Amino acid sequence: MEDREIIGLFQVRSQEAVSALSEKYGPLCRRVTEHILGSREDAEECLNDTWLAVWNAIPPQEPDPLSAWVCRLARNQALKRHRYNTAARRDSRGDAPLEELEGCLPAAGSVEDALSGQELTRLLDRFLDGLSRKDRTLFVRRYWYADPVKDIAEACHMTPNHVSVRLARLRAKLRRMLEQEEIFP
Repeated sequence: MEDREIIGLFQVRSQEAVSALSEKYGPLCRRVTEHILGSREDAEECLNDTWLAVWNAIPPQEPDPLSAWVCRLARNQALKRHRYNTAARRDSRGDAPLEELEGCLPAAGSVEDALSGQELTRLLDRFLDGLSRKDRTLFVRRYWYADPVKDIAEACHMTPNHVSVRLARLRAKLRRMLEQEEIFP
C-alpha cells in the first residue's frame, strides 16, 4: 500500500490504517527500537506507542515522507524508554552510540544556548552532505538507527575494526566542523 493511501486511512479513522502502517514500516521501526533498547518486549511497547502517536497526529499532519516520520517517532519512543530504563542504572546496553558521540557534541544545555533546533539541523545536514555515501551510511546507521558495529560491518562488507576506525574519524570530523562554527569553546 502506498504512503498516501495509508495516510488517507488515518484521515478517515479506519482501523486498517494501523495494520497497513505496521505491515509496511513495522520491521524498520522494530529494528530501530530493538537496537536502542536491546529488548524485544520494550521494543514492542515502543511500537505500540508509536502507532498510537501516529493515530493521534494524523490528521491534521500529513507527513512526507511517511517512512522517515514514523521512524523518527519510533526512535524517539525508544530513546524515551531507554532514558527510563537507565535512569537508575537499570540497563545500559543502548548507551554505546550515544556515548561515542558525547566527545564531539557539546553538553545538551550548551547546544540549546548556542543553537536553535533549525541551526543544528542545518549544520548536521551540511556535515552529512559533505560525506561520501559510504561514510554517510555508516554514520546514520550507527548514530540514528543505533545499529551495532558488527551489523554495519556485515552490511557494508567491512571488518568491525574498519567500521570503528571510520566512525571515530567521522566523529572527529564532526567535532572539527562544530569547533569551526564556534559551537565548542
